[in-house]
Amino acid sequence: MKSQHKCIVIFALVCCCALLIALIFSAVDVWGDDEDGITVDKCSRTCRVVLVENIPEDLSIPYKDTVSLTAGLHELLDKARRSVEIVSPWWALNSTTSGSNLPQAKQGKILLHQLKSLRSRSVSLRVASGLTDSNWTNSELEALTRSGADVHYLNMTALSRGQLSSSFWLVDRKHMYIGSAGMDWRSLSTMKEFGIIIHDCSCLVLDLHRIFSLYWQLQYKDFLPSIWSKRLYALYNGDEALQLRLDDTEAEAYISSSPDVFCPKDRVKDIEAIKSVIQEAKTFIYISIPDYLPMLNRSKPKYWSLIDSMLREALILKGKLDVRVLISCGDETEPLTRNFLWSLRALCVESLRCSLEAKFFVPRERSDGRLSRISRSRFMVTDSSVYLGNLNWLGNELAFSAGVGVVIRQRLSENITVVERVKAVFERDWHSHYTKTLDPHQIPVCSTHTVKDNTSA
Repeated sequence: MKSQHKCIVIFALVCCCALLIALIFSAVDVWGDDEDGITVDKCSRTCRVVLVENIPEDLSIPYKDTVSLTAGLHELLDKARRSVEIVSPWWALNSTTSGSNLPQAKQGKILLHQLKSLRSRSVSLRVASGLTDSNWTNSELEALTRSGADVHYLNMTALSRGQLSSSFWLVDRKHMYIGSAGMDWRSLSTMKEFGIIIHDCSCLVLDLHRIFSLYWQLQYKDFLPSIWSKRLYALYNGDEALQLRLDDTEAEAYISSSPDVFCPKDRVKDIEAIKSVIQEAKTFIYISIPDYLPMLNRSKPKYWSLIDSMLREALILKGKLDVRVLISCGDETEPLTRNFLWSLRALCVESLRCSLEAKFFVPRERSDGRLSRISRSRFMVTDSSVYLGNLNWLGNELAFSAGVGVVIRQRLSENITVVERVKAVFERDWHSHYTKTLDPHQIPVCSTHTVKDNTSA
């Protein structure tokens, strides 16, 4: 009897071990993705950088060592020989899906047509997007599917209680785009957007592709795996960044991601990347974002201190530090934004060691009289680094939503660095006549000096 009981126990243990091994190998083999033979040892790290912007026609702001977003994306499509992979939180390139046919939507229609024509060039198109009830998004993705695209949907509500906010492109596993613009005709016409395109940089693209693969495998799932594939582990991070050359200048770079539950081994979380860039700053920190609100607004609003504390610590503990925050303001701007920014500024009122200034980028006045945001830029630049991401600096987004970021570090060089170029973009916007200085006595509705707009945003 004892012998029989012992056999049953051994058999059960063997079954458990077999199941565990099967799960491990399933995670590694099934969850992985073909990477076209590109490996860490066989990838390019001599790269070309293009900063891309969309500046609406009604803004008298010049391009600053940048090219138009439309031109940058078309160049990527022209280069495509094998594959185009896109992550976008929404799709509305064709304005006719919203019941209008606006002239500003021309570039969106052209881009949508180019994406549909990729199949005729034997170029595969894969798209990851959020599971949504939006008729615009669903209509366009269905049209792309009929044109040969393979589309996967993420149920972010079930996976992380957030949204898909990621916006990036991968082309032939060699070229990449990360920026504020989604696949929306407004991003190519009426909204101010900012991003980065990096050409011939398969080492960095290989790492970003692992995030795409993670999204790809989560289609329709309502749970996250207990074991991530090794092929989804990060290749580079803050401690072991990719050493590369950007436009003949030495640099380091790595990719970050959010939320925490979407970060396999070695992947730097966006909040950690932001913290690292802030901590490494020596003389200045310039931040351009649509929103700044360190709060979680779920069932009961509460203070979410992470980024706010990082800035406070930097202002108090570092030497002379110049911090500038540029926020895109509108009717929907939370009045508490002013309070948080003024609180940060007050830290330096009696001190000569630090300085914090805040400005609001003025909104556009719509035909219905409401004020909509103009700028969607999401980046931070310091004396040595750039962080460019997809998320607003809101507690909810950074804690629950999916986004990616790229961090680039560079030292001063004889050549103009990417860091210096991004700084120039910020300073151009900061000193433009479309900004208003933070006023402690006014709610930031940006109601004066608005840019007129006859379209609905």
